[in-house]
Amino acid sequence: MMLTRRTLIQCLPATLALPGLASGAAIDEALERRVERIIVSEMARRRIPGMSVAVGVGDSPVWTKGYGFASLELNAPTTELSLYRTASIAKPITAVAMLRLVEAGKARLDDEVRQHYPAFPQKQWPITLRQLLGNLSGIRGYQGDESSSAKHYPNVADGLEMFANDPLAHKPGTKYLYSTYGFNLAGAVAERIAGMPFRRLLGTSIFEPAGMRQTRDDHHFAVIPNRVDGYRKNGNHEIENCVLADTSNKVPGGGLLSTAGDLVRFGRAILDGKLVNKVSQQEMWTSQRTVDGKTTGYGLGWLVMRRNGRLHVGHGGGQAGTATSLDIIPDEKVVVAILTNLEGSGPKQIAELVLDALLAPAKGRK
Repeated sequence: MMLTRRTLIQCLPATLALPGLASGAAIDEALERRVERIIVSEMARRRIPGMSVAVGVGDSPVWTKGYGFASLELNAPTTELSLYRTASIAKPITAVAMLRLVEAGKARLDDEVRQHYPAFPQKQWPITLRQLLGNLSGIRGYQGDESSSAKHYPNVADGLEMFANDPLAHKPGTKYLYSTYGFNLAGAVAERIAGMPFRRLLGTSIFEPAGMRQTRDDHHFAVIPNRVDGYRKNGNHEIENCVLADTSNKVPGGGLLSTAGDLVRFGRAILDGKLVNKVSQQEMWTSQRTVDGKTTGYGLGWLVMRRNGRLHVGHGGGQAGTATSLDIIPDEKVVVAILTNLEGSGPKQIAELVLDALLAPAKGRK
């Protein structure tokens, strides 16, 4: 189905008449209207087919709502249960899973990878778990069209074949190099340490305690209710279906499905101490440094920033048929998740507008 600009604008009118399903009330009505105006305006401006948004403020119930269409071909609306590819938001989830194993005394962050996973080929230099989670390992990123691989891998360990035999790009710790493959290795190590498949490890150590009832792996062949269709813009800026991509090669680094509400629950569970303790939280949310002392702006699975003087942590993601953002302002206990089914749709910029709306009252109280 090829959509012209006029057709898409008709599908996405700049009004509150967009299909949607709300749940809970984490914010008052005036603030909710303000957030919705941002969402609807940005959807229309960016021509996003479908978006789901969730907000957690303090200890109030999670507010979540779907806008637009989960499937343009079926004219199916998004809802609070719509499942999107989270893309790289899988990375902080994997990091938390590893830190829980560290807290349990089953590993240390400065352990070498091959201490726990001897099957991984020996490299020019040893790699630590900390370096994997901080993108300091020297493991390469994607090459060619690897990011849209259509090959199916039955388990995390099999997916390592895409990079396992390649040399490191640099000595670990000397440079920052963003690497989904590094997190894939971290997932394989975590399942070896835990003695269970990575998917089950996430279920028992993350999803269940955080109340993430919808989140799961993005299995290409499974029939998964509420999974949205993914889109991209072609060279003429028209909406079309995204390229076929099987994300089983990168479940720990970018192969999960989730709802916006579940991702906010994940953030809240961290803030509430349900997943990791304060020491681990500080480890995750402190920028790593290269051996020469340069900060990277990346902690352990999390981007680490400052926003108006406040700590701001989060992660974004982008891959075939999706663009996502998860943002947390720990001091204010604010968590925002925005998931879209359009590549390159700019959810991070939208999230920043929502954060400004949410934090404005807090500024006024100080």
